[in-house]
Amino acid sequence: MDTVANNQSAAEADGKDTTLIYRQSRWTRLTHWIWALSLFFMLLSGLQIFNARPQLYIGKQSGFEFNNTILQIGAENTANGPRGFTEIFGHRFNTTGVLGWSGPPGQETPRAFPAWATIPSYYDLGTARVVHFFFAWILTTTLLVWLIAGLINGHIRRDLAPRLSDLRKLPRDIVDHAKLKFHHTREYNTLQKMAYGGVLFVALPLMIATGLAMSPSMDSVLPWLNEILGGRQTARTIHFTVMVLLVLFFVIHILMILAAGPINELRSIITGWYRTDPPAKHEQPTERSA
Repeated sequence: MDTVANNQSAAEADGKDTTLIYRQSRWTRLTHWIWALSLFFMLLSGLQIFNARPQLYIGKQSGFEFNNTILQIGAENTANGPRGFTEIFGHRFNTTGVLGWSGPPGQETPRAFPAWATIPSYYDLGTARVVHFFFAWILTTTLLVWLIAGLINGHIRRDLAPRLSDLRKLPRDIVDHAKLKFHHTREYNTLQKMAYGGVLFVALPLMIATGLAMSPSMDSVLPWLNEILGGRQTARTIHFTVMVLLVLFFVIHILMILAAGPINELRSIITGWYRTDPPAKHEQPTERSA
């Protein structure tokens, strides 16, 4: 933080543009890209694992004798030839060419998610599991270290925890985002704090917990985890749902970056330097350690 203040003081003395501030620390930038890389490989390998049994259930058991399927992706023969379908809570949709039945023309095959969306692209459950678990442990370890470091250095309390003043600004913040009106400041706005907090403190820990609950080898280590989550099949459904929410977060995250100014946002998360709005004459720039 002292280095940032000294850099800004030097910039002011030299008459340079003081709206360019150091916003993201090396550790923040490093963990951001580790998580992004890990989640990318976990998503695509996870879809390959899902293809081995493309159904989701609620409860501790599954099978033909149970009526607890909430999602199914598959293929069926029709009068017009094979057709892909996706069934959600008993409602069936034709998803031929994308889900259930896909591939190059004349070489279509029955598979839940298409080849371009899985790692590896061909069916190989063993390789998919190795890739998935490797990056899962990288993500878990990095997140744990980040949480401990963030509590010790005050980053979580100072920069991510919403304050009462943030909650008062929430309605205005929602309106500004709806109008694509962005304020470039050192601090995260209320929606950013809530979104990042939801991912870091809810979604990712829940993804890790449900992943552990699905592992038979963890039953002897954490026998209570499976019970708390409602059984292995329910844990698998929650795991899949959180994955969908993380993909949705990613899409919104990218759209907001494009709307707010991609060059400035990317520079911040790559180099740490971020261009803020010029301060009003009666305001003084404030410092924050990322």
